[in-house]
Amino acid sequence: MTMSDTHHAIEAVWRIESAQLIAGLTRIVRDVGVAEDLAQDALVIALERWPQTGIPNNPGAWLMATAKHRAIDRLRRIKLSERKHEELGREFEAQQERAVVDFDAALDDVGDDLLRLILIACHPVLSPEARVALTLRLLGGLETTEIARAFLVPEPTVAQRIVRAKRTLREARVPFEVPRGAELAARLSSVLEVVYLVFNEGYAATAGDDWIRPALCEEALRLGRILAELVPQQPEVHGLVALMELQASRLRARIGPSGEPVLLLDQDRARWDQLLIGRGLAALERAETLGGALGPYALQAAIAACHARARTPEQTDWAAISALYDALAQIAPSPVVELNRAVALAMAFGPAAGLELVDALTSEPSLKGYHLLPSVRGDLLARLGRLDEARAEFERAAALTRNVRERELLLERARAAEPGRRS
Repeated sequence: MTMSDTHHAIEAVWRIESAQLIAGLTRIVRDVGVAEDLAQDALVIALERWPQTGIPNNPGAWLMATAKHRAIDRLRRIKLSERKHEELGREFEAQQERAVVDFDAALDDVGDDLLRLILIACHPVLSPEARVALTLRLLGGLETTEIARAFLVPEPTVAQRIVRAKRTLREARVPFEVPRGAELAARLSSVLEVVYLVFNEGYAATAGDDWIRPALCEEALRLGRILAELVPQQPEVHGLVALMELQASRLRARIGPSGEPVLLLDQDRARWDQLLIGRGLAALERAETLGGALGPYALQAAIAACHARARTPEQTDWAAISALYDALAQIAPSPVVELNRAVALAMAFGPAAGLELVDALTSEPSLKGYHLLPSVRGDLLARLGRLDEARAEFERAAALTRNVRERELLLERARAAEPGRRS
């Protein structure tokens, strides 16, 4: 194996093992920043040694053992700086022994530790942007440069978010534990929000030259699947996984040969991934069988399932989708949900029904800069034959979006409504 091959293999090992390693270390040192530093130290040592010695049979255990020794050395240095040498004695030895026991236990308690790390990285005390960056860093094993590139923000900005997030967690003394009852539900809600934010940025990029970024969707799906294994009795976790699986099934069909966007009703459904559809429907069934009313993610998954079950656009049960949006609007009301409900209403009962709801949203302050509002309104106006108004709406939407591909699509729709191009 060449040096380059070894480094690629080490990178793959790091992606697989880093989250569990940092989780186990955090339980011992009670500081996620220190835990990541120790894990990075172990990685540096691996990069130095493994090209000569070869990759161990159990690289995760090797990295944990190496990080353990670094942690004990760190504890020794801290104690030496805090106390006189003669005061260390038995107390330090006892602490060292406890640390070894804790590290060994960490290897046997990976699931709980990983859940604790997810809950810390997505803690509500952090801003949404910080939660996303820290989650991708600690649980995805992504480098700062990769996160910055994925979200089209400067690398120093991402680095500052991560540093501030670790400092905030330390200063807030966020405990490394799994809360119970209502508190767990609230914390899980924050986790699901972060995972779906990552997925959505991959599914419909808010800015840049690419319409989709599959790598982000894959990372969010990986995190969602891990979470479903860690808390299998939480229906909304399975609801989110179902939603992401079903939406991800369309990724190949969402772009054309040149990377241009392909809208849902124009997609070649033969290109939809049937394996992901099957996984999504199974996850939705799991959410439903756990009992209780469906939550927001499960309801959205049920909507996606209606599309997945329709072999052609004409077979889509738009009345069922409209009813599901009615239910979603009851439990998670928002202007964006209302906009999506308007689309469903228009498909089920005609464009005039949808336009009435959209027009009521034009004065909504939170949608003032939301490009999909004029985009939807333009589509409904075009279907009603009001092409001059439709063209103006598409042009307005194009001016608002920051995604190059989406802007091109909207401008093309505006041109299609011009007098010279009307049939």
